[in-house]
Amino acid sequence: MQSNADTIFKEFKEHSISEFFRKNSQMLGYSGKVRSLTTIIHEYVSNSLDACEEAGILPEISVLIREEGDEKYFIKVADNGPGIPAKHVGKAFATILAGTKFHRYLQQRGQQGIGAAGCTMYAQITTGRPIHVRSCTGKESFECDITIDIKTNKPLVTNMAKAECNSSGLEVSGLFGGIKYEESDHGVYEYLKRTVLSNPHLYIRFTPPSGKEVSFPRSIDEMPKRPKEIKPHPLGIGTNDLMEFAHKSESRKLSSFLEESFSRVTANKVNELKQLVREIDLEKDPHDLKWEEAEKLVKAFKEVKWIGPELDALSTIGEKQIEIAMKNILNPKFVSVVERKPKVFKGGIPFVVEAGIAYGGDAGKQLSAKGEDEQHVVEGNIIRSANKVPLLFDASNCAITEAAKSIQWKRYGIANFEEEPVSVFINISSVYIPYSGVGKQAVAQEDEIVEEIKLALMDCGRILQRYISGVRNKELQESRYKMIMRYVNQLSSDLSEITGKDAKEINRQLNLLIEKRYKDIFDAEKGEDAQEKKAVEAEPDSEE
Repeated sequence: MQSNADTIFKEFKEHSISEFFRKNSQMLGYSGKVRSLTTIIHEYVSNSLDACEEAGILPEISVLIREEGDEKYFIKVADNGPGIPAKHVGKAFATILAGTKFHRYLQQRGQQGIGAAGCTMYAQITTGRPIHVRSCTGKESFECDITIDIKTNKPLVTNMAKAECNSSGLEVSGLFGGIKYEESDHGVYEYLKRTVLSNPHLYIRFTPPSGKEVSFPRSIDEMPKRPKEIKPHPLGIGTNDLMEFAHKSESRKLSSFLEESFSRVTANKVNELKQLVREIDLEKDPHDLKWEEAEKLVKAFKEVKWIGPELDALSTIGEKQIEIAMKNILNPKFVSVVERKPKVFKGGIPFVVEAGIAYGGDAGKQLSAKGEDEQHVVEGNIIRSANKVPLLFDASNCAITEAAKSIQWKRYGIANFEEEPVSVFINISSVYIPYSGVGKQAVAQEDEIVEEIKLALMDCGRILQRYISGVRNKELQESRYKMIMRYVNQLSSDLSEITGKDAKEINRQLNLLIEKRYKDIFDAEKGEDAQEKKAVEAEPDSEE
């Protein structure tokens, strides 16, 4: 007779990561019909942007969505990037946790190597169809169909054939089910609009199911600064990290391993560490490092005064670029933009916060989310972005929303933040964005990040407050001016009767006094009158 343990473990099996995400696709962002569609577009567009920027190519991306039946859509995303070599295309689109990003210490939109493979899996489980890839690298051109072997997390590449291409680029298309296109603040149109806001060097052509093409032109023709891969900073290293680095190292000595593997570690810093961990032989082979020794080294790292992390790995949008993009998209009356100095969180991970506030025009548009997918109100006046990627979902759980709502906006002339024509834009750039979920739609509330967002918004708020104060003061002055001018003629007449002086002369003297007191308003009115007269004179004769 079997024991209880034998009975319990009879069904004990090992599963692949693909099987896990097939049963938990909501963790990848496939949790609602509208959100699932936006997630697919997000993954493909983000990958295209990363590829174009790494190749130094001004990105041009076309997105097509065509309805093919009940909650089924054909999707095609094409770019002008470097393409993908045939030997890598299978893993790129059909092996979860495979890619060029997860292991590199530099800023990129993708981080986990899940996105594109997740889309392939979602197409399979909702329509049973493969995705189709067409790639041109300059050396080879091909097209093929790709699916995932769910049980092994391996790619299945079929129908490989040569393709004719005039230039490099990548095109991926497929049929997806369980999704829905909607014109809402969570939809594809809003995502693409915000993507161009975060990436003003990007040009997008979008064809929605209606068939009417929409263009999102680029605001600037300059490529952003290209981030460089850097070494991890000692302050961001844990014991297990140090053990893994040491056991993979090709260095012969622990001291040289530290200098070669981490940034800001010099011979002088190694000597400081020697004084702190005298019991550890730093001349030993790093492969012989023990866990207890690694723990002591990590503790010693925290006692040494280090120069901050290198910042070559970060690429921000830029104050000028954000201002241009916000003006183009929101058409505001006023914009203030601030880029904070780089900071670190979790001990050693560098990050930069950029903030912008737009006031007036189309700023502050706030709509209730439509459809059955979302049960909350869209934070229409908080535009969130991380590594230049828009974040449309999970706003209530995001550090950006938390920081923006904690600001006392009344101090900056905003009586009711959620109702006034004001939009705030926040972008966080880092080699590692601490997302609160695999779907990458909300930033975890790390204390250092929340504090930096608050400081950035307060910097922008002070600039905005001066503008609003100026506007309100001008409105008050204009009101007083109009009220005084309303009684000038009557006052001139009354004074003439009392003094016996000429009413016209009194009127002229009063106008001179008023003009001197309200010179700016008087000059503005004269300018408007001159423009109006010029416009009337320029109009063609009605008889003609």
